[in-house]
Amino acid sequence: MAAPRLYLDYNAGAPLRAEVRVAMIEALGATGNASSVHGEGRAARARIERARRQVAALVGADPTRVIFTSGGTEANVTALSPLMRVGAAEIAIDALLVGATEHPSVLAGGRFGADRVQKVAVDGAGRLDLIDLEAKLAALAGEGKRALVSVMLANNETGTIQPVAAVAALARRFGALVHTDAIQAAGRIPVDVAALGVDLLTLSAHKLGGPQGAGALVLGGDLVSPRPLVVGGGQEKYSRAGTENVAAITGFGVAAELARADLGRRQEWAGWRDQIAEAAGPAVLLSGEAERLPQTLSLSVDGLAAETLVIALDLEGVAVSAGSACSSGKVGVSHVMRAMNVPESQAKAAIRVSFGWETTEADIRRFTEVWGRVMRRLAPGVTRAA
Repeated sequence: MAAPRLYLDYNAGAPLRAEVRVAMIEALGATGNASSVHGEGRAARARIERARRQVAALVGADPTRVIFTSGGTEANVTALSPLMRVGAAEIAIDALLVGATEHPSVLAGGRFGADRVQKVAVDGAGRLDLIDLEAKLAALAGEGKRALVSVMLANNETGTIQPVAAVAALARRFGALVHTDAIQAAGRIPVDVAALGVDLLTLSAHKLGGPQGAGALVLGGDLVSPRPLVVGGGQEKYSRAGTENVAAITGFGVAAELARADLGRRQEWAGWRDQIAEAAGPAVLLSGEAERLPQTLSLSVDGLAAETLVIALDLEGVAVSAGSACSSGKVGVSHVMRAMNVPESQAKAAIRVSFGWETTEADIRRFTEVWGRVMRRLAPGVTRAA
């Protein structure tokens, strides 16, 4: 009998947790619109509010500041608004500063015009250049312009963790607001919206073992909120119109609660990550000198096309990806690799290995064994990188 497939592409989407499936099936079997005042409606509302508390607890937030969306991309686009409400006043944001390695939904600028978006450089490990950020913030402030800074907490391709708290402190000096895409970080490292000092934070259920099609925008503690993206109804306290997807939101809540419990495994995961890196000759470990997520690594075998390696591993029953799920399948080098100035031959060969809640130590051993076989076949004459 063939061995079961080994899934190591959690950063694209984690396997659905059994507890999530059970909760969603129960919610799907219930009748009622969460906006209705009768018993069935109140039961649906109770499911949503429980999930709101569970999601808020994952990132140390006030549950009343959690807005459910259809996913991480919608949450990001909602956050990136040139009009913000701060308390009772609406203010205009003149420019958006984004890290050069951000997710495509952030690089696209959300609701900002292309002429109002500036990229902030990163170093060779993918870490944000705080000097470049400060210079851009100072230039905008000198022109009397207010900025919104968007920097992801952890990169989806390399796992590089960004100094978001330092970014927020720097932004405050210039009167700027801050958004962080914490979609890859949540459930892998501790995340606390207040400790980070950000105004806006985004999450996605399917990275945590929840369903696809559910996300959240979490608002910080200073009563900052963006102009709604989806309007036409009073749901989510007029922050996001449309009848709520009760089953998906319920699943999101359960996944968030379980992911919070998983944080105790991050040291074990980091050990497995480093075990793979040690055994992955002749691969080069990208961003190896940066602080990274405990369950993500980016590997490159110089001169060996990433697509070739992904297919070879797939034929061995192992699923990994070339770059992010939002860019894999497209011809060309990842924008993350370009921003890091990775040599072309290495950039074209970069693959991502990511694991999580369902992974076992035996899975890690199996991957290293499969990797060795694939390397002997595809790169027989290459010596292990120093």
